Amino acid sequence: MTTFVDRVELHVAAGSGGHGCASVHREKFKPLGGPDGGNGGRGGDVILVVDQDVTTLLDYHHSPHRKATNGQPGAGDNRSGKDGQDLVLPVPDGTVVMDREGNVLADMVGQGTTFVAGQGGRGGLGNAALASARRKAPGFALLGVPGEERDLVLELKTVADVALVGYPSAGKSSLISVLSAAKPKIADYPFTTLVPNLGVVTAGSTVYTVADVPGLIPGASQGRGLGLEFLRHVERCSVLVHVLDTATLESDRDPVSDLDVIEEELRQYGAGLENRPRIVVLNKIDVPDGQDLAEMVRPDLEARGYRVFEVSAVAHKGLKELSFGLAELVAAARAAKPKEEATRIVIRPKAVDDSGFTVTREEDGIYRVRGEKPERWIRQTDFNNDEAVGYLADRLNRLGVEDQLMKAGARAGDGVAIGPEENAVVFDWEPTMMAGAEMLGRRGEDHRLEAPRPAAQRRKEREAERDEAQREYDDFEPF
Repeated sequence: MTTFVDRVELHVAAGSGGHGCASVHREKFKPLGGPDGGNGGRGGDVILVVDQDVTTLLDYHHSPHRKATNGQPGAGDNRSGKDGQDLVLPVPDGTVVMDREGNVLADMVGQGTTFVAGQGGRGGLGNAALASARRKAPGFALLGVPGEERDLVLELKTVADVALVGYPSAGKSSLISVLSAAKPKIADYPFTTLVPNLGVVTAGSTVYTVADVPGLIPGASQGRGLGLEFLRHVERCSVLVHVLDTATLESDRDPVSDLDVIEEELRQYGAGLENRPRIVVLNKIDVPDGQDLAEMVRPDLEARGYRVFEVSAVAHKGLKELSFGLAELVAAARAAKPKEEATRIVIRPKAVDDSGFTVTREEDGIYRVRGEKPERWIRQTDFNNDEAVGYLADRLNRLGVEDQLMKAGARAGDGVAIGPEENAVVFDWEPTMMAGAEMLGRRGEDHRLEAPRPAAQRRKEREAERDEAQREYDDFEPF
């Protein structure tokens, strides 16, 4: 049964915003109560948060689809809809968030680090919020904006001070089990360790973490034997420990050649591993031949500049010297790290000539409008409501879309698309068209705001209505 997962595909969907409400206040003796439609609630965000108690991505392997709640629609009497609840997803320390193309979106290191994986949609405005001096009684409201949907790739890169690297069955798991309280699986066959094991070691006043990385073989940097998955967990470690088997039963292997092979794989993998401080541990000296081989190769290794420790995980020999030696290297690596600066907020003002949208002419003659505001306004518009369509036309005109279309060469009757190709609103452009809002009169005006008619004219209209009703009554023939 799978208990450790370090790479998953996660599909997140933020909550959609609630629709605004179009309502008119109704109360006895108040025939002109005015608009009182409330705003829709905001959709919930999907947020990734580093949690030290989480060590694997297993939960997202079993349940890769996660969705936040939607905002509630507004209601009459100026009642706003409830906001959707944010969905907080805990991830292990060292999680890298990428998109499908492999672009890194966030490198999450440190307890409490957060990343908004999906932005909740805005709630639509009710007609009370849309009322103005020129549009006193809007008969429409804005729709809520759909929440952001994204396909993400999460990769876990182990965060530890020391990484134990070496061939399979070199004794790495045994070593971490005696240095710390970790209890990895130990057996006498290759690839016993398939996932990294973490252990905490205390040496004097220094406390550090050690990672037992699964065994590497020739070709690991090209992915052989799951080498890329294993090497990923070495990237963040400050100190590398070569664990060399001095009692191997394979005739074509020896500690020096094993070291050369692993060093070459680290060099080809890159990621700065070739510059990390490292030491060499000659393991299994409790075996007579192992002790002899360790004494034979030690001068050669020290001549190369390595600090060498002879240990036996089984007999508990040389462990104290090794733990304190690692503590010195870890302390030096921590001291060499630059101090973390306070979070800086960079403000980038918008360019004076940035209109916030673009107009391009495509090969099929369609003029496509792209921009955050026009595309959001399209999603907020109820195209079954003529007044809402007229309001959209006003907004686009004020933004300058019509002027840019004219500059781009668009003529009456040309096709215009707003939004991406897979989800665009397409219409035939007319520079002076009513945008389907015949009831509004000229664009930006509302016939309900016209000056009151004279009393004599209103009296004549009422008399004409009574005469029409009387004619209909006279023409009625009972069954």
